[in-house]
Amino acid sequence: MNTSSFQAMKLFVRVVDLNSFSKAAADMGIGQPSATKLVAQLEKRLGARLLFRSTHGVKPTEVGAVYYEKCKQIAHHLEEAETVAALMQSQVQGAIRISTTMDFGRRVLAPLVSRFLQSNPKVQIELLFDDAIVNVVEQGVDVAIRMGRLINSTLGSRYLGRNPWSVVAAPEYIARRGEPKTPIDLAAHDALIISTVQNDSRWHFQGANGEELTVQVRGPLRCNNKSALATAACAGLGVAALPTYVVNQAVESGALVTLLSGWTLPRQEIHAVFPSPRLVPAKVLGFVEWLQAQMGDQWWTTRLD
Repeated sequence: MNTSSFQAMKLFVRVVDLNSFSKAAADMGIGQPSATKLVAQLEKRLGARLLFRSTHGVKPTEVGAVYYEKCKQIAHHLEEAETVAALMQSQVQGAIRISTTMDFGRRVLAPLVSRFLQSNPKVQIELLFDDAIVNVVEQGVDVAIRMGRLINSTLGSRYLGRNPWSVVAAPEYIARRGEPKTPIDLAAHDALIISTVQNDSRWHFQGANGEELTVQVRGPLRCNNKSALATAACAGLGVAALPTYVVNQAVESGALVTLLSGWTLPRQEIHAVFPSPRLVPAKVLGFVEWLQAQMGDQWWTTRLD
């Protein structure tokens, strides 16, 4: 049944309820000629006369009275379905499918999701960890947490914060090879390189005075997993440039030391991305807004576990 058929059915019910074409038309926000035409089309489609006019108003025929009762039931169920849909859309409940990268998912998102579930018992979450960018529409993902600047698209998004990076090495490595004082010194050191980042062997720095330097590095290990590179750095294999959230606990414990404190690496933007900018379910907005509140200026220093 198409939209016009539903409208005609609802109009017919209102005509019988109000005993008037003009009152029913006004009630539904249409003109009386349009109302008369809709009911005439409905009678033609059904092949039966539903209403007759008298000096006392509009009354249903025998067929119309039976049809009226069925239409009342359908209208009631339709209103009930719309109410349920609106209620579900307005409450933080139901299943949420979330995608993000391996390291951010394991180290940051998983502990945060555990907290969220404790305070939202009507929510069920499925976590998907993949370093490849997933198609949120094709894979049925409700929200993806992504690093880096977003390209223009039809997707909806919310800014969450920034992801700083640090240059680190083990104290044992520094004792053996010396501490680099400027980014240029890294050219003479062993670098532990992320193989999934574009131009991964060229590290870009900015000084406190705005000076920019790019250094070509090389070393004994390239890997597509940040946690594995952090482990290699702790073992003294070389210098690594990694997201601060990956190495923060190792720095706190003394297993790694932060180098080149007067220089910074580019900070990535972090966004929550969802399939559409419109009609975002309340459960997704509720989670994203909660996540925004957790990711303050120094979110990477918070012990999440």
